[in-house]
Amino acid sequence: MKYQFGKPLAILAVILAMIFWLTPAHAQQKAGFKVIAFFTGANDRAHISFVHEANRRLPELGKKNGFSYDSTTNWDNLNAEFLSQYQVVLFLDTRPEKPEQRAAFRKYMENGGGWIGFHFAAFALTPSAYPQNWDWYHDQFLGSGQYKSNTWRPTSATLKVEDAQSPTTKGLGATFKASPNEWYRWEKDLTRNPDIQILLSIDPSSFPLGTGPKQHEIWHSGYYPVAWTNKKYKMLYMNMGHNDIDYENKTNKELSFTFDNDMQNQFLVNSILWLANRKK
Repeated sequence: MKYQFGKPLAILAVILAMIFWLTPAHAQQKAGFKVIAFFTGANDRAHISFVHEANRRLPELGKKNGFSYDSTTNWDNLNAEFLSQYQVVLFLDTRPEKPEQRAAFRKYMENGGGWIGFHFAAFALTPSAYPQNWDWYHDQFLGSGQYKSNTWRPTSATLKVEDAQSPTTKGLGATFKASPNEWYRWEKDLTRNPDIQILLSIDPSSFPLGTGPKQHEIWHSGYYPVAWTNKKYKMLYMNMGHNDIDYENKTNKELSFTFDNDMQNQFLVNSILWLANRKK
């Protein structure tokens, strides 16, 4: 009788185990990977606003999409031992400045690490507080060279999907509306670089883009990439990352948020999963 009674219990245990292994929660746990964001958060309220927003929203997106999210202001953590814990690295606002940090990041990328840079992470201008003093990063890795100009005020733009076959643009359609942003123009023509695959650009329907008051900060025509990848690396740069702040009235109130945009968030999640070699 004990044998006969135990057999159904054993079968039940097997069934419960199978259910556990097939549940979405377990699938998410099994597929889990780690993302680390580096940031400075020390200048320009618009960039600081974006950093705080990213640190609020990315843990939520990670929980829904199978990755954990950490962040740090300690750029000395750009070393081989620390980076070995993470599959994707984010630069939320700035870049590493010390030679040893830069060398560790380059080695991480050359060994197959994943990276996403936002907005100011690509900024370089000589002379400025962030001069172009890192040729590998700005000229080879990003391919953009120095910053040239930007739109003002921060405004939304319609973005055109340039590569509909990329996993990063899955589900976005031909165009979508971006969150308000300060849009950058670059020194180098990315379309002439065979290593660069442009993913998103400003759609011509967005012009005029910007409101001024300075006329050169309003774009009326031209081709402006806003997200791209370098095919030699597991990397992606996206120009988004500048929230609108009420500077003019001196209230410093936050007027827009980058992550209040489902389509843009979809692009970011697609990109993180792609760089980590995960499929949604």
